[in-house]
Amino acid sequence: MENTVDSPIVLEDYPASRPSLRIAVVTETWPPEVNGVAVTLAKLVQGLSHRNHDVQLIRPRQTKNDGNLNDSNLEEVLMRGMPIPRYPELKLGLPSKKTLVKTWTSRRPDVVHIATEGPLGWSALQAAKVLKLPVTSDFRTNFQSYSKHYGVGWLRKPIVAYLRKFHNATACTMVPTKELQRTLIDNGFINLKVVSRGVDTKLFNMLKRDNGLRKSWGANENSKVMISVGRMAPEKNLEQVLKCFDALRFMGTQLKLVMVGDGPLREQFQLRYPDIIFPGMLSQADLAVYYASSDLFVFPSQTETFGNVTLEALASGIPVLAFDCAAARDWVQQGVNGWLVPENYPTGFAEQAMAIFKTPNLLEQVTASTRQQVVHLDWDQIAEQVESVLWDAIRMR
Repeated sequence: MENTVDSPIVLEDYPASRPSLRIAVVTETWPPEVNGVAVTLAKLVQGLSHRNHDVQLIRPRQTKNDGNLNDSNLEEVLMRGMPIPRYPELKLGLPSKKTLVKTWTSRRPDVVHIATEGPLGWSALQAAKVLKLPVTSDFRTNFQSYSKHYGVGWLRKPIVAYLRKFHNATACTMVPTKELQRTLIDNGFINLKVVSRGVDTKLFNMLKRDNGLRKSWGANENSKVMISVGRMAPEKNLEQVLKCFDALRFMGTQLKLVMVGDGPLREQFQLRYPDIIFPGMLSQADLAVYYASSDLFVFPSQTETFGNVTLEALASGIPVLAFDCAAARDWVQQGVNGWLVPENYPTGFAEQAMAIFKTPNLLEQVTASTRQQVVHLDWDQIAEQVESVLWDAIRMR
């Protein structure tokens, strides 16, 4: 097989009348857990279900009262799990190869799709191998990049080796950006297909703007609101947001900063900056209102495989300031719907923020064309692309 698959997906090869698939989706995170993998995977599964495929969702049980979903096209198999170190709100699936072999022998799926590479994902890979089932996978989290932020940078090479072995054993690994595809190729990964993430453009849009909410933040007609969304943890590089806030206030900008999310750094941030708004974790519906009610989204993370919040902000009609990587590199056009800062120029983040606010009406000019860059990335279109990848894997097998 070729090292990469860059040719466009030809959907005509798979007519709409083709039979539905039975797809086993294996993941170690799922709503109500709030993270990019859980939220986007739920949207994808919903899209596949809407395309009349039968989806068997295999995941760790999150609570004692965890129950199955009410969806005629979705069956859940709940497995044993344990809290993830440093992420106690998330569960790690335990090894379950024998259980999966028994489950899939009883009712055989057409294809297995593995979204996470933990013990449950590895068990699924081994069970599928025993039963000779076609397997596809997602590369969704830069574990190898996170390691340096938790004092275990020496584990990077073993982690990359494990991920390479895991993904190279599948028929295809879906990656969200060409940048990540190139990086993985350089590290010996094969059989990669670029499939972008989607965004709920009905939920995230500028019509959700709420002036009453802005007033509750203390913003007036002359104020600007800067928003950050994500887990408050070392790997998210949030000190850059605080440097921006300090620099902009020093130059006299009437500015409010809203930092949405939770995590190990939240308490110290609140102690250091009592005038920043910290609403904590928000539902998707509330988050859509927060985005649309702001003026600039700042996203300094350099460890993302994608960064779904970038698309959410753009769909909400607010410009993005980010480093030139992950989703921002693909979807932010300099001076058109946001601004990109070179990855190797960290001080440039605050400098770019100052330049934005120094230029009269610049934010308003850029906001006018923000949403149109991503409005076509609805989840039905993404599900259609994934469906084609699954059919390719089945044909290969």
